[in-house]
Formats: sequence, C-alpha cells, structure tokens
Amino acid sequence: MTSRTPIKAILFDLDDTLWPIVPVIRKAEQALHAWLEQHVPAVTQQWSIDSLRARRTVLMAENPHFQIDLWALRHAGLTEAFIACNADHRMVDAAMDVFAHARNDVTPFEDVLPGLQRLGARVHLGSISNGFADLHAIGLAPHFRVSLAAHSFGRAKPDPAIFHAACAALSVHPSEAAYAGDDLQLDVVAAQNAGMRAIWINRFGRSLPPEIRPDAVCTSLSEIDGWLSAGGQRA
Repeated sequence: MTSRTPIKAILFDLDDTLWPIVPVIRKAEQALHAWLEQHVPAVTQQWSIDSLRARRTVLMAENPHFQIDLWALRHAGLTEAFIACNADHRMVDAAMDVFAHARNDVTPFEDVLPGLQRLGARVHLGSISNGFADLHAIGLAPHFRVSLAAHSFGRAKPDPAIFHAACAALSVHPSEAAYAGDDLQLDVVAAQNAGMRAIWINRFGRSLPPEIRPDAVCTSLSEIDGWLSAGGQRA
C-alpha cells in the first residue's frame, strides 16, 4: 500500500461518538416538559413531547436554516407553541435554558477521557458538530484546540467548508487530518469528500454497506490510538 501523509490532527464528532445521545435527549425533553407543566401548564395541555417533535420536523422541512441551527429550531418550535396557547413567549428562553442544561448532562463512553488524553499527546485534537452541545459545560473543552459547531459557523456537515475551516484553525492540510464519527454519510463520506481520512466509530454493532469505505473502523478511542501507531493507513 502506498504511504500517505502522516496524520497531524484528529477531529471528532460528538453525539454518539463521545457519548450516547438518545437517552440524553429523551431525558432533556422530559425535564423541559416537567418544567413547562409547572410554569406554563397551558403549553403542556395542548402539546406533548411527541407533538412538539413532530412540529419541529415540519419546521425543519420548511426552513433549511434549521438544519444548521438545531437550537434555533427548538426555540422556534417552543415559541410557536407558546403563542398558540396565548402563553407569555418571553419565557421561552428560560425553557430553553432548562433543556440546554439537561442536554449537556452527558456521560462520555468509558474510553473517551483516557483516549483523548493519549491522542492529545500525539496529535492536535478538534471537534466538529451539527448539534449544540456545550463542551465547556460538559467539561471536555480543554482537550480540543478547536471546536466548530454548525450553528455558529453557518455551515453544517456534510459541507466541506466546516471541515476545511477546522483544519485551517489547526494549521493542518485536510490530507494531514482524520475525522472520527458515527454517521456514515455526515462523518465518513463527508470527511473523505473534504480530503480527510475518515474513522468510522461503530459503537453499536452496525453493518457497513459495501459502497462506503472508511479509512478505519473503530469501536473506541483506544483503537484509534492503535490505528495511528500502525501508520494511519486504510485497513
């Protein structure tokens, strides 16, 4: 196999790569609904967790910007619900604070903290996410030299621009960087289309379709460390 440019940086997806997201979102939505029941009961009398979720799906289809800014999507959905119930929509920000606090109450997979420490001693680390997790609130921000979020950058994965911007912030060429994530399209294919190597983080035993060829398939960050030691070549 032809030798490739040594890897100088690894960038990470967040949700379902560094922590499981489904239980976090479920808990956050329940916390928000409980808060609404106490402070704005008119909203919960007309809107359930499921109906709010369904409305967000419609809003996202109607407005492409919401695919980039998921915080704005949730805020818009709540604002609409408040107005429909003649509730004081000035309380939406307080409601969003409740959701955001619970949404950042994540538990990283066991390999994440030691893995970031080992990898950070070898290469530059960064993160790119379409979500709105707060790495400072979560406590992982010190591990990353750069963290780009779609809602603040203005472009979302799979757009190559967000990958290129993260590489530029780390002063590396895309060919010198790898991106690790769980989503085959948004993380693997998108990173490769941006000129980076792609590490598929398969924590849940999913099958790999034959048309997608990650440069590595790992179930933990310790396996990424081993892949780097082997030269970072396609398996």
